[in-house]
Amino acid sequence: MRTRLPLPLLTVLIATLAGLGGCSSPADEGTPTQPSAPAPASGAARAVTPGVPPGTGKVLETMDAGSYTYVRVDLGGKDVWAAGPQVTVKPGATVTLPSGMAMTNYRSATLDRTFPVVYFVGAIETGEPAANADAAIAAAHASVATVAPAAAPIARLEGGSTVEEIVSKSADFAGKDVAVRARVVKFNVGILGTNWIHLQDGTGAAGTNDLTVTTDATVAVGDIIVVRGKVTTDKDFGSGYRYAVIVEKAAVEKQ
Repeated sequence: MRTRLPLPLLTVLIATLAGLGGCSSPADEGTPTQPSAPAPASGAARAVTPGVPPGTGKVLETMDAGSYTYVRVDLGGKDVWAAGPQVTVKPGATVTLPSGMAMTNYRSATLDRTFPVVYFVGAIETGEPAANADAAIAAAHASVATVAPAAAPIARLEGGSTVEEIVSKSADFAGKDVAVRARVVKFNVGILGTNWIHLQDGTGAAGTNDLTVTTDATVAVGDIIVVRGKVTTDKDFGSGYRYAVIVEKAAVEKQ
């Protein structure tokens, strides 16, 4: 089972860590915005650098500090420390570390310990990465929920496009910004780090009447919304899931 840090909280954490400079931050004490201790006695500056936690491995050591869990993971003979939202995990378990931030010379006041490098991640996921990814992608691509058809198609947005136009003429729209007014027929939250919307506006037939959108916005099935975003074609998410056309990172306006 995976534990995922809500996107707003993760954003705040990363922004906070990035701004701390040479100060020690007791993020594990639940007060990441209140640095309260000096830099390590050695005087070495603590750096915040983009980090790519090295994937999957066996847990060698684990401990909780406030609302965080720290794990020391064996990655092919290399030990890596990571910290994320508190999760139940024991030595010997297999965990996967998603992308996060690497902190050097990080001082945990709660643990009274300085880590040469620790990765702060949005989740410490248990199990093999393939199983985690497949489950997430499967949820994102499950069959589209349907709603009762409207008495008439959704009114076309002035200056905008229809679902059928975007899908059927995807090559012409590739890489371009579009705007479309349509009805939400399916909505999934927080899959692969984003929210997923399927839109229909009454135009098109099977194969051209449904448009997939990714966004940070929250909507509900049945909502009529205006979506503005960039069209991507031939988007491959792996595990055999591919979109001929998709609108990514869209802004959403409810009607």
